[in-house]
Amino acid sequence: MKKDLAQQAIDFVQFDAADRLIAGVDEAGRGPLAGAVFAAAVILDPARPVDGLMDSKKLSEKKRSILEQQIKEKALSWSIAYASVDEIDDINILQASMLAMKRAVETLETPPDHVLVDGNRCPQIRFPVEAIVKGDQLVAEISAASILAKQARDKELIQLDDKYPGYGFAQHKGYGTKQHLEAIQILGPTPVHRKSFRPICDLVVANTSQVA
Repeated sequence: MKKDLAQQAIDFVQFDAADRLIAGVDEAGRGPLAGAVFAAAVILDPARPVDGLMDSKKLSEKKRSILEQQIKEKALSWSIAYASVDEIDDINILQASMLAMKRAVETLETPPDHVLVDGNRCPQIRFPVEAIVKGDQLVAEISAASILAKQARDKELIQLDDKYPGYGFAQHKGYGTKQHLEAIQILGPTPVHRKSFRPICDLVVANTSQVA
C-alpha cells in the first residue's frame, strides 16, 4: 500500500534524525496586506526535546511565546530572516517567501545536512531540500520554525502599530480585516503596505487617476 505524505514525512525524520542534522523551515505573513514576510529555520537537539510543538496557528499567543523561548534555548541552531515590503512588491509574495526561507537557512550557525520546508515548494538553496505538505503539523523542526517565524512577524507588526497609529496593526497583524480596510480607506496606505496587493493596489491606482 502506498504511504500518504504524512507517513512519508514521519518515516523520513525518524530514519534520518540519528544520522543527519535536519533543519525545518517555515514562513509567516504571506497573506497580510502589510509588513514583511518572515521565515525561520530550526535544527532541534534530540537530547533536549521541546514538548508541545505544533502548527503555530493552532497555538495561543501565550503558548507560542513560551515555546519560542524554549526553542531558542534548546535548539542546536535557529535563524530568523525576512523579505521586505519592497521586495514583495518587486518580485511577488511567493518569490519573497522563498527568499526569506533561503536567508533563514543560509544564516544558520550550524549547517544542516537536509532541509524540510513546509508546503509544496522549495527555496533554491545549497543544501538538499524537500517540501512537506502540512509539514508544520507533521515535523517537529518545521513546527518550531513556524512558531519562531510567527512570533517574529507579530512583534514587527506591534512595532508598526506604534509607528503608524490608527491602523490596528497590533490587533490584526496586517491581515485584511474590516477594521484594517476601513482604516486604509480613511487614512490611506502607509509605506509598509504591500502596493502589489489588492485593495492597496486599487487604492493607489485610484488616487493616481484622481491626481491626473
